[in-house]
Amino acid sequence: MSHVRAPRLTRRGILAAGGALGLGAALAACGDDKAQSGGSGGATTAASGPWSFKDDRGQTAKTDKTPSSIVAFVGVAAALHDYGVAVKGVFGPTTTKDGKADVQAGDLDVSKLTVLGNEWGQFNIEKYAALAPDLLVSTMFDDAGTLWYVPEESKKKILAVGAPSVGISVYDRQLTEPLQRMLELAKSLGADASSAKITQAKKRFEDAAARLRAATKAKPGIKVLVGSASQDIFYVSGSNLSVDLEYFKALGVNFVEPSAAALKASGGWFENLSWENVDKYQADVIMMDNRSSAVQPADITEATWKKLPAVKAGQVIPRDAEPILSYDKCAPLLENLAEAIEKAKKVS
Repeated sequence: MSHVRAPRLTRRGILAAGGALGLGAALAACGDDKAQSGGSGGATTAASGPWSFKDDRGQTAKTDKTPSSIVAFVGVAAALHDYGVAVKGVFGPTTTKDGKADVQAGDLDVSKLTVLGNEWGQFNIEKYAALAPDLLVSTMFDDAGTLWYVPEESKKKILAVGAPSVGISVYDRQLTEPLQRMLELAKSLGADASSAKITQAKKRFEDAAARLRAATKAKPGIKVLVGSASQDIFYVSGSNLSVDLEYFKALGVNFVEPSAAALKASGGWFENLSWENVDKYQADVIMMDNRSSAVQPADITEATWKKLPAVKAGQVIPRDAEPILSYDKCAPLLENLAEAIEKAKKVS
């Protein structure tokens, strides 16, 4: 996928920016869940009858019965798991080098899953076909309908296996929208949205949002920088395009914003900084990409990083750049950021 059009920068955009450029970017409505397929984002299902779901591409996936052999991007699988919907196969960052579950796997028991590919560009079509899949699900980081981690070069062969596909957009919208859409999908697949577990998780999310709003109102001057580290480059994310940052901003978070000109080369996602220039922006709190593809703060050795006021003050927190789209997993994201702002000292 990234090797087709603009390999290096797009690759880093994919792995570093809190979202991705996607092929369609080329460097650059939630409806009633009982609505008919012609409605906005609707889903229809029956215990033993036909199943359908209209996805964020406007395409309606249909099967003769509710899918039971589901293959999904690992983060989607983790979200469905939180809603009680099991998947058989996954693709995307599932295990770390030591064999443990990747951060994007959430509470999945990865030892019981068929992993079709753990890295970018990997998708074992033979294993996929052997699962006799009746549904393929992924997120989308562009407006062109590109299914995340489904390799562009083998997409036709993958879709030719016959399972309908569903895409949930996480591009240029607030977090609450894909959260709602994922729950709608889970409901169509048999999840009980009225269960105590789901109801409590949603209430916790709403309470956390109120807490973050209150924290930003109490400390409007606290500046938050969103970063991701690689060996040679420090990436500063803009607050547009990424579902988490757009929502946090709507709740009042005062983000450090690279200029439009600085963001242009990445299609609006981030600005590249050399480690020598990592102090270009002043911030009180730094959120750092916690994905396994990024260098983690404890492993950053550059002196310029260690001299940053927020680093010296211990005001660096992790960021789930690809949130698992369940209320259970997203509530802590809001709580952690709220706590960081509540406790933050003004150091910029």
